[in-house]
Amino acid sequence: MSLSTLLVLADGRLPSGAHAHSGGVEAAVSAGRIHDLPTLESFLVGRTATTGTVAAAFAAATCRALTSGRSGVGTVPHARDEATPSDGDGARLAERVAALDDGIDVRTASPALRVASRAQGRALLRAVTRIWPAATNPAGPNPHHPIATGIAAAAAGLGPGDAALVAVYGGLTGSASAAVRLLGLDPYAVHALVARLAPECDRVAADAAARADDPVDDLPAGSAILLDLDAEQHAIWEVRLFAS
Repeated sequence: MSLSTLLVLADGRLPSGAHAHSGGVEAAVSAGRIHDLPTLESFLVGRTATTGTVAAAFAAATCRALTSGRSGVGTVPHARDEATPSDGDGARLAERVAALDDGIDVRTASPALRVASRAQGRALLRAVTRIWPAATNPAGPNPHHPIATGIAAAAAGLGPGDAALVAVYGGLTGSASAAVRLLGLDPYAVHALVARLAPECDRVAADAAARADDPVDDLPAGSAILLDLDAEQHAIWEVRLFAS
């Protein structure tokens, strides 16, 4: 793993549009379910255990599909085998990534969240193809965000565990940052909360990496019904700070 490259992908300043999404925090704040640090912590713990775990698993699986023929994955960016993939390999890769993208789709009950996920995927791919022009993208221009995260990690020379960590940690910090903006919470206290939850992100990422070769149907499928319901209401608000 290149730690510096991992930090590039995990950096909230990456121009991928993540700042426009609250991960469900805006709707939860409006409903009164998040109003202080303890309620934010409960939200973040639940989100990490459900949608965060799913995102990590699918990012890891996508990265594994793209890097399975690469030597030195996670140590030297862009290190690839000298052999050129056959047409059969390319077809299998496209089939696996398409199945993973479909897997995210069926695990996302809310149409609004499916739209938001693909919007974030498009935005991330735009950044990735500018930063790493040789990036391989078998998913097309409109993948779900976890799929794009796996593509980004592979393009950066990272491995499945790194992809999973970017996915779950990004979801955690994005929601935490949104809470600071919406509620005016103490940013030091919120970052202390993120630090306390960081080991859980490591655990989720390690588990995702260990299961990166699993069939799509065997990957995590945890969901949070309130996130789905809130997303549908949030999507029709006339005035809102965040896209989702």
